[in-house]
This record gives sequence, structure tokens and C-alpha cells, in this order.
Amino acid sequence: MTHAGPAIAALVLAAGQGRRMGGPNKLLAEIGGRSLVRIVADAALASRAASVTVVTGHQREAVEQALAGAGVRFIDNPDHAAGLSTSLRRGVASLGDGPDGVVVLLADMPGITGAILDRLISAFDPAAPECIVVPTHGGRRGNPVLWSRGFFPALQAIEGDMGARQLIGAHAGAVVEVEIGPEVALDIDTPDALDAAGGRLPG
Repeated sequence: MTHAGPAIAALVLAAGQGRRMGGPNKLLAEIGGRSLVRIVADAALASRAASVTVVTGHQREAVEQALAGAGVRFIDNPDHAAGLSTSLRRGVASLGDGPDGVVVLLADMPGITGAILDRLISAFDPAAPECIVVPTHGGRRGNPVLWSRGFFPALQAIEGDMGARQLIGAHAGAVVEVEIGPEVALDIDTPDALDAAGGRLPG
């Protein structure tokens, strides 16, 4: 990680159960010899993000073991079964007032790279009172999304898995779109998606 420019914290949401995978923890699935959660954490570490925090919950110990030695900070979310928003709230709350912004990564998106994150950080305007940097592919919005510090209170108040998307819709004037590519829409939610990505489940 290099820290030139605005101080952006990376927040990796890795607490969910991934029910559509049918049982095994998809974040421990391996693609190219690395676990899914490690791939995403490594992308954050390779970027210009000033810090990397991983929110854990389901099978916390196994996820933390998969990230052993990575140099990330862990935050446990015991309420992870109540939805993604609980991890987002807990993770943002852990950042305090230090960062200029936070880029929120979903731990099941193996196409995200440090270079992609750096493009989002480059598009961020730390002088703007409100700024939301959203990656797109063919005009469709994806993840990860970068939020300026002014949104931290709102992010800590959202409820439900759609909360952040509604917040983006309510602040359209703050949105900066960056065309990235298909990586921002690729997530591993099913066994078929894992197979298509060349991955395999543990065990």
C-alpha cells in the first residue's frame, strides 16, 4: 500500500454465509491457489488504500486463517446473519474520523484488482463535501463503491442489503462514475459461478 493522495480506507465485507453456495463457505474457495477472500484482500493491499479492514462473521476463525500474515485488521460481526448492512455499519464505525473516504469491497468478487481500486481512488475528490465513486460496466453500476467521509454517519444508519444502493440513488449529484469493465459485476454466488471462474470449494 502507498499512501499518496487522499487517505482512503479499504473495507472488505467477508462475514456472510453465502447460502446460495449450498453449505460450504465460498470465501474459502480457491481460484488459482488463493482463497476468494485472500484474492480480494490482496487487491486492497496492492492498492493505494491507507488501511485494509476485513469484517468477519460466519466461520470467522477459518476466514482469519485464510488471511494469516496479510497485514489486515479484523472486525468481528456477530450479527452477520441479519444481513450485509450489519457488516457495513460495524466496519464503517470501526474506522473513526481518520480516513477521507472508504472503498467497500465484497469478498466474493475475484476480478477486482489493486489497479481497479486505484482508478476509483484517483477519481475521488477529497475537496467535495459529498463524493461517491461508482464503477460501471457498459453503463451499469457495480462494486466496489468509494464513499467520502461525509457519508459515514449515513452508512452506519442503513438497514437491509439494499440500503447502500438507495443511498446512492438519494445523492445522485455526488456520484462520479468510472467505466471499468466486467470485473465490477462478477461475483461468486453459486457453484456454477465458481466453476466458471476456475475455482474449487475446500475439502
